[in-house]
Amino acid sequence: MSDPDNKSARPHLSVVIPLLNEEGALRELHEKLTAVLVRLGHTYEILFVDDGSRDNSAAILDELVAADEHIGCVRFRRNFGKAAALDAGFKRVRGDIVVTMDADLQDDPEEIPRMLAKLDEGWDVVSGWKEKRHDPLGKTLPSKFFNFTVSRVSGVKLKDFNCGFKAYRREAIDGLRLYGELHRYVPVLVHWRGFSVTQISVTHHPRTTGVSKYGVERMLKGAFDLLTVLLITRYRTRPLHMFGLIGALLSVLGFVCLSYLTVLWFQGVRPIGTRPLFFLGLLLIMVGVQLVSTGLLGEMLASSQQTRGESYVIKQFSEPRSRHLELRQVPDQKPGGAEADPVVPGSGATAG
Repeated sequence: MSDPDNKSARPHLSVVIPLLNEEGALRELHEKLTAVLVRLGHTYEILFVDDGSRDNSAAILDELVAADEHIGCVRFRRNFGKAAALDAGFKRVRGDIVVTMDADLQDDPEEIPRMLAKLDEGWDVVSGWKEKRHDPLGKTLPSKFFNFTVSRVSGVKLKDFNCGFKAYRREAIDGLRLYGELHRYVPVLVHWRGFSVTQISVTHHPRTTGVSKYGVERMLKGAFDLLTVLLITRYRTRPLHMFGLIGALLSVLGFVCLSYLTVLWFQGVRPIGTRPLFFLGLLLIMVGVQLVSTGLLGEMLASSQQTRGESYVIKQFSEPRSRHLELRQVPDQKPGGAEADPVVPGSGATAG
């Protein structure tokens, strides 16, 4: 394993490609992507993250790793989801610029130079926007509603949060931990850490191979994870502001209900203990108190939180062999200026 702190051995550009059962697209994607990266003239690496594929993807990736020194592969023991795949990729690539894209050939590698040019303007994150999508209506309509909702709630003005085609500066993603469906909200997460986010329109090709992994259940999970994003960004250090506000509003509403019934009781309109409004008032106050208590507990946890471990299990990790070649070209120095004895790393494949 090469030293991640050896800046001279780092590639300039890293491409992370999560995939699940994309055997029909991998060779063509590698060919097109490599042609673009070579033309750019930067040092680069490509890291495929196999999210538990059950087709022939693993064998094809082994062939690509053996044939191209710039390619690495992370393989999960089972399907852990796209967020976990990106998390594994972010932690293992070393480029100053990190590009993410899907493996289904719908993202066009020819857009990468435009993304890099946008980063050169001073932005920290460039998100792709599939302005002209080649997807069925049952996928595009929910996506438009989702993007509108997330943009309004988060304050990040993007038109396509679901697009996996993005470019990041290294420092923007350092320290991120992705799980669940949080891959959709990476621009929101980095925005709340103080990094600048923009978007460009990118070419979107129709799917010609494989099967879409989109489903209604993913939209539901994404909705719940939006609440998670709000908690870990806007309300991460002040959860009481979220739970306490809702709890206070419910308690006030319950108090108004009971006050109204109290006035009726003094006016002789009795009994009030059997009225549905009485039980509603009690319920609102009890729920309000519980929410305020939840907010207080959240404040306590926020002050003593600890980073959790990874939520996935890696079966195998094969490093790009170019890392070892670069490392040999920058030998360590012994004290006094003499070169240290060369250390040749072993095989890049390690069992996880």
